[in-house]
Amino acid sequence: MSSLDRFLQEQLQEQLAPLDDPMEQQRAELAAIIRRTTAEDGNYATAIDSLFMSRHSQNHEFAPVLAQPALCIMAQGRKEVRLADELFNYDPLNYLVVSVSMPLSGRIVNVSAEEPILAVRLDIDPAEISALIADAGPMGVPARPTGRGLYVERLDSAMLDAVLRLARLLDTPKDIAMLAPLIRREILYRLLRSKQGHRLYEIAVANSQSHRISQAIKWLNGNFEQPLRIDDLAKEVNLSVSTLHHRFKAMTAMSPLQYQKQLRLQEARRLMLAEGLEASAAGYRVGYESPSQFSREYSRLFGAPPLRDLARLRLSV
Repeated sequence: MSSLDRFLQEQLQEQLAPLDDPMEQQRAELAAIIRRTTAEDGNYATAIDSLFMSRHSQNHEFAPVLAQPALCIMAQGRKEVRLADELFNYDPLNYLVVSVSMPLSGRIVNVSAEEPILAVRLDIDPAEISALIADAGPMGVPARPTGRGLYVERLDSAMLDAVLRLARLLDTPKDIAMLAPLIRREILYRLLRSKQGHRLYEIAVANSQSHRISQAIKWLNGNFEQPLRIDDLAKEVNLSVSTLHHRFKAMTAMSPLQYQKQLRLQEARRLMLAEGLEASAAGYRVGYESPSQFSREYSRLFGAPPLRDLARLRLSV
């Protein structure tokens, strides 16, 4: 067995190893808090800024969404997330981190009213990561080549304990203003010190290539309806065209043009569903000049032309 095969086998065994008894008790307590907080299926904001809880008891196939930087922990159930053609699974043993905003899709299977998915999401502000790094000084986070802006990490007792303590504050609202920021800071610190913490670290450190790619992503998110000229985007973030392409694809699994296309199509879907725009008008709004091209690319992403897709969505609601 090669050293790489041995490493991959050890990683798999670590991800599948069950929680020990103390962590299982903490997981069960976190699940109970989520049950109390979520009366029915849906995503819920809480009294703690950037902390959200969710419950889902019905299976659904991949649903595209523009995910923002966040830590996602599953107290019960399992979710499958797709980035381009790559799949990531997280469950009570392994948490998911999204380090930059990017188009993802998620799938939920094997759930029921009795055994729903119960999850917490803590949104991550990259500026908060930068401030933490500045305050903490050198943290011994290793520098490594840019990887995906999304990863799965084994949950350890320190991280689960911190997230549980944050969730417990919902039962003592008077303590939230003082204690929640401290626990949030602890959670971010533990993310930085984890095995894959370099992914957050590199994005938060000014002038690193990862930080510049995150700035390119931010620009695209705010200007996706405009024609995209790669030379101009490269100049905007002070990278060569070849470096921009290479690093952007390494982080997001897609090119800048593919990323822009997904942003456009998701926004067009929202405009049609929430604002009642016709397909042609929504396509023009997000930057498409050809209705036929819009319909063709929409069908590729969502599995059906706009009218049929919207009818399906409205029926499911």
